[in-house]
Amino acid sequence: MSERAERIAAVLRDALDATHVEVADESHLHAGHAGARESDGGHFRAVIVSERFEGLSRVAAQRIVFTALGDLMQREIHAFAMTTHTPEEWAAR
Repeated sequence: MSERAERIAAVLRDALDATHVEVADESHLHAGHAGARESDGGHFRAVIVSERFEGLSRVAAQRIVFTALGDLMQREIHAFAMTTHTPEEWAAR
């Protein structure tokens, strides 16, 4: 896991009391992408498991994640794809 991916995972674990977080740095797949070059931000994909998603729509859960990422979305992240699960959803997989 890259240093940025580790930092993102730590922020998500702390802010969301997440029981499971996987963050993959996919920046190498987007080498030369104009927007990424301009912002110096990376491309990331994440799986996040938290009780905070209980009863929320997918969009509402994603809003919570984006809020938790805060300034990282402006400084270090150019693109962020995510899948959110409650612990029960994750266990049923």
